[in-house]
Amino acid sequence: MHKAVFLDRDGTIIEDVGYLNDPKNIKFIPGSIKAIKTLNQAGYKVVVITNQAGVARGLIREDILQTIDKTINKQILSNGAHIDAIYYCPHHPEYGVYPYKQDCECRKPNPGMIKKAASDLELDMKNSFVIGDKWSDVEVGKNMKLKAALVLTGKGKNQVEKLTAKPDFIAKNLSEAVDWVLKWKN
Repeated sequence: MHKAVFLDRDGTIIEDVGYLNDPKNIKFIPGSIKAIKTLNQAGYKVVVITNQAGVARGLIREDILQTIDKTINKQILSNGAHIDAIYYCPHHPEYGVYPYKQDCECRKPNPGMIKKAASDLELDMKNSFVIGDKWSDVEVGKNMKLKAALVLTGKGKNQVEKLTAKPDFIAKNLSEAVDWVLKWKN
C-alpha cells in the first residue's frame, strides 16, 4: 500500500485561467513542480484529481484535455518530478449534453476519482491527503476521511467563506501545504 497526495490541477498546480483549452496557456504556479518533486522524494504517490466541466459545456474536447494533461506531465518530468496518475471528471449535473450532462460519482466533492485511484494504485488511504483551492477539494477529502489542505492560490482566497467542511490546514500555496504534509504525525 502506498501513501498518496491527491492534488487539484487548476489553481493548485497551474494557474486557473477558466476553461483551459490550449496547452500554450499552461502556466505553473511558482514552486508547484518543486513541491511535487518533494512529495516524490518523500515516497508519496502524486495523483491529480480534477473536475473538467468544460468538456460537458462543450468548451473543450476530451482529446484536447488529454493533450493538456500530457503537456503538464511532460513539463513536470523535464523538471525531475512526476505525477503517478491523473483522473478527471468531464461531467456536469446541469450543463451539457449526453453523455456528459449527468450527476456522477466522480465529480468532486463526490469521491469517485479518489476511489478509482485507491483501487488502481493500491493506496493507503489512512496516510493520504488532499490539497486544492476549492471547497469541493476539501469536502472530497473529508468525504473520504482524508486530511485536507486548502491552498490560497487560484480560487482559494475566495473559498474560505464557502467551506462546508473545515480543512485541516490552510496554506498560502502548494509548497507550504507539502511542508505540512511532511510534518504530519498520525
